[in-house]
Amino acid sequence: MSGTKTSVQVDGVRLTLSNLDKVLYPRHGFTKGEVIDYYARIGPVILPHLKDRPATRLRYPDGVKGQAFFEKNAPSHTPDWVRTARLPTPGGSREAVNFVVIDGLPALVWCANLAALELHVPQWRVGPRGGAHEPDLLVFDLDPGPPAGVDEAREVACLLRDLLDSDGLRSFPKTSGKKGLHLYVPIEETSDARTSAYAREAARRLEKERPRLVVSRMEKRLRSGKVFVDWSQNNRHKTTVAPYSLRAAEEPSVSTPVTWDEVESDAELRFGPDDVLERADRHGDLLEPLLTLRQKLR
Repeated sequence: MSGTKTSVQVDGVRLTLSNLDKVLYPRHGFTKGEVIDYYARIGPVILPHLKDRPATRLRYPDGVKGQAFFEKNAPSHTPDWVRTARLPTPGGSREAVNFVVIDGLPALVWCANLAALELHVPQWRVGPRGGAHEPDLLVFDLDPGPPAGVDEAREVACLLRDLLDSDGLRSFPKTSGKKGLHLYVPIEETSDARTSAYAREAARRLEKERPRLVVSRMEKRLRSGKVFVDWSQNNRHKTTVAPYSLRAAEEPSVSTPVTWDEVESDAELRFGPDDVLERADRHGDLLEPLLTLRQKLR
């Protein structure tokens, strides 16, 4: 019944889950209980990508058809075992907020129980005492403007991969969970001014090479039929949806790590929770190199 509560123990922590039968994806009938189950089962591969990164949660208490809100600050009822980090938010309504840092399975399940369907994190980490490090990731968001679609995004992803290779940088793709692709480049820690400058220049180089396919400028009027290479995600105050995070859409989809063979082929690049769980069992974490590989920006 709606409104019922269930007590569970997750890694030694007692949690109370509520409204497990509430449908959050009406078109698919996907319930809050299934959301929690997905995040609990995908925990081994998503948690390393959330660890030490302050999380912005996109919550849908009434499902994807209802009102949503981005939540940066930890709510007043946050348990004391959930790690938080107080960090500045320039340009926001507050000078600083207490971000949730999802460092373990109990915190991940707790967020899922709050209908935090999407988990977004920055390209940098916080230290044990809360201080912010410099970015250790560089990311490109490839966003096709209609009538361009996933095929054009695939082509641009491969072109960008080759450009990065020429600079001595390996890159790793994932789907956005919607219509685009994300490319990650693990790097040695350096300033966001450097990562933003490099990403912007790379996007401009690609636009110069393929002006009919690629756009690097922000104006939406320029994007029709092209793929926007969004380099601005490298600003310190921007976040990107985490690998393996659900997305809020008509049907439950996941921002999914993929292989370059899949990007280069005509393989389906849209994955639901069951697909991703099966892929994780089969492949492990395709983005594991992001956790260990450190490359120097030229």
